[in-house]
Amino acid sequence: MRKWSELTEAEQNRLKRAQRTRENRRGRKRPAQLPNKLARTAAFAPRRNGLITDSKFERTYVVAGGSVIHVSGRELGSQHRDAIYALFRLCPKCVSVANPNYNRAQPESALNTKTRIHYETRTTWRELIRTLGNTAHPNNLLTLLQIFEELQKVVIRVQRGNPFEVLGANDAGNLNGPGMSENIITRIIWHGAELDSVVEIYYGEWIRNTFEANHLVSLNADVQFRLKNDHAKSFWPYIDSQVHHHFVDEDTLASLAGRNLWSEGEDSATRSDFRKKCKRAFDDMKKAGGLQDYGIETLGKGRRKSRRYHYIHALPRQMEMDISYGDNPLV
Repeated sequence: MRKWSELTEAEQNRLKRAQRTRENRRGRKRPAQLPNKLARTAAFAPRRNGLITDSKFERTYVVAGGSVIHVSGRELGSQHRDAIYALFRLCPKCVSVANPNYNRAQPESALNTKTRIHYETRTTWRELIRTLGNTAHPNNLLTLLQIFEELQKVVIRVQRGNPFEVLGANDAGNLNGPGMSENIITRIIWHGAELDSVVEIYYGEWIRNTFEANHLVSLNADVQFRLKNDHAKSFWPYIDSQVHHHFVDEDTLASLAGRNLWSEGEDSATRSDFRKKCKRAFDDMKKAGGLQDYGIETLGKGRRKSRRYHYIHALPRQMEMDISYGDNPLV
């Protein structure tokens, strides 16, 4: 067995990421293992209705410390988030198939390989519907298929680097830093219209690269699918995937909801309304069994006062068992 000092930097980083993923399982059964960028993103609007379906729709979503994701094709909502999380809970598998375009006369390269590797989820309609917490009824099949087809239409551009630099470059018509642009889902195959018919979902290359690099986080999917509040569905993945965090500021919550509380379109009335939505979201996370308790701290003075939400996770990691939360303003 090789010593830690003998590993390359890339190997050390890979092991550290794997350790963080294991830590965040928190003893849960069947968590959803998903790309960290899809857990900490505002790319899914906190609503189910009134979504923009225009194929010319484009928007860049920025979450500091989370992700910079550009979405085009249509607006995504809570139902799309739940559907993709259900797929990740069912554990995408790595599949290797023969490359029909392989040319034996040419040397092997990235474009000329004997096999092609992709990731897919193979399941049944019944299992998908039950994973989402819905009633397993044939009438739900077409609705679920339409949600996956809507996801298939969307192209996401994931960019790495400082979010503000990336966004500034994009606004100036430039490109900043590495990234990838493609569909989350590339193909859907179903072998029948019965509840127990097999369904195959194929993912794009970005998903494959994310799984192979272990850029994953663990999400308590039971809580996610029990949540009734759409803002809670936007906040919970970020909160649950942040292993070492015990509070979140309202500016981050606003960005997860696709808003900037201090922009020209916001005023004291809209900020007050958003804070009411945040409280209802935290109440829902507590009711769904995600949080043991939470409290709200007021920061700053005057018109620029903001809120900080402290919370105690309902399933703390073992190392957190002895931590005292007495200093947190849980009121």
